[in-house]
Amino acid sequence: MLPPVAHHRPAGPAARHPFRLLIVEDEKRLALSLAKGLMAEGYAVDVVHDGLEGLHRAGEGGYDLVVLDIMLPGMNGYRVCGALRAAGHDVPVLMLTAKDGEYDEAEGLDTGADDYLTKPFSYVVLVARVKALLRRRGRSAQPVVRVGPLAIDQGARRVERDGAEVALTAKEFAVLEQLAVRAGDVVSKAEILEHVWDFAYEGDVNIIEVYVSALRRKLGAGHIETVRGAGYRLVAGG
Repeated sequence: MLPPVAHHRPAGPAARHPFRLLIVEDEKRLALSLAKGLMAEGYAVDVVHDGLEGLHRAGEGGYDLVVLDIMLPGMNGYRVCGALRAAGHDVPVLMLTAKDGEYDEAEGLDTGADDYLTKPFSYVVLVARVKALLRRRGRSAQPVVRVGPLAIDQGARRVERDGAEVALTAKEFAVLEQLAVRAGDVVSKAEILEHVWDFAYEGDVNIIEVYVSALRRKLGAGHIETVRGAGYRLVAGG
């Protein structure tokens, strides 16, 4: 049974985190290629290859967008999207299909999909559609988080220090954002991994130390405190 919509998610800055995407696509090479590209854009990405598993994952909540193929084993994308909407889940859905034609697009949108992309498609176009849907979702009325001299613009994925832009990689930004939306609180390595890396990551948790070190070099060492045995804390002091 599809879980009901979870209404207990905390509101305000503490609830925000880097965008999490779910790809439901049975063409494994395509799915993994899309996941790799979207992760390079700074998103955390999970991949499943079956409609029923996709419905279960999406129904659990926690995703900011679902990229959903129509022709899937177990349950097709139309039914997955329809079930999500019937249960009250409003996560944006971008449908992918090898079909084309007005009827198919209308059917996809009638089930509650937010956008529709026909294969073969340009990866650049897909990324543009993803970004547009995430902007439309409006996950924050005030996307700029300010911590002392730092300004972290979640929508533009841009960081300034004392008004001057600081160039960060996609992953560096995602780590900083996770710290920024919980500024003053201790954020554990496990929490950063959960929200910034994808579910299949099996590498060394200490990879986070590499990114924290890079952020300290670029932003000033005094902004990120290490709380021994607990994690990291973003503070205003520089």
